[in-house]
Amino acid sequence: MYRHFFKRIFDFVLALLALVCLSPLLLVVAVWLHFANKGAGVFFLQQRPGLHGKLFKIIKFKTMTDERAPDGTLLPDMQRLTRVGRFVRSTSIDELPQLVNVLKGDMALIGPRPLLPQYLPLYSPEQARRHDVRPGITGWAQCHGRNAISWAEKFKLDVWYVDHLSLKTDIRVILDTIKVVISHHDIAQSDAETSNHTMELFNGNN
Repeated sequence: MYRHFFKRIFDFVLALLALVCLSPLLLVVAVWLHFANKGAGVFFLQQRPGLHGKLFKIIKFKTMTDERAPDGTLLPDMQRLTRVGRFVRSTSIDELPQLVNVLKGDMALIGPRPLLPQYLPLYSPEQARRHDVRPGITGWAQCHGRNAISWAEKFKLDVWYVDHLSLKTDIRVILDTIKVVISHHDIAQSDAETSNHTMELFNGNN
């Protein structure tokens, strides 16, 4: 009953309350990033696979500029990452706009993290089960290693969550996530804007 009905209500209500309570912070961060990003914008949107692999646009705070080299190519990620952006990432504030994705029904508060669309054909049938539920802002894998574990381990944790989804599990993930964020344990660079500063890309064999 929780999986098919109450979880969506739980997500919607908590996301709405969080957006209302955090709106002053989100406004300040948006203004801060507007100037820090040198005209590159405040939000980062990217297609990600959601429930049953259906694509949606994830929303995050943009933490890098769009500065380019003389030949027109973007500068390396770490040169474009601003001091403000580094702080926003280290505190996981960049994830907060995804509360809008939760309200829209694209995501849940808790679930497997939405990864890149190009990974879809690389999953084994067992790994693809991570898409049997809505992706989450945080999840079981994020509380048990985050970027410090292999892809295979991460996918096993995602599938474990799918099989053990319950209110009790979701509350435990929320509490564990708070601990992880406060301690900054296993927090690395955001995987939405960078491709080479978190962990190696998934190729189907790792």
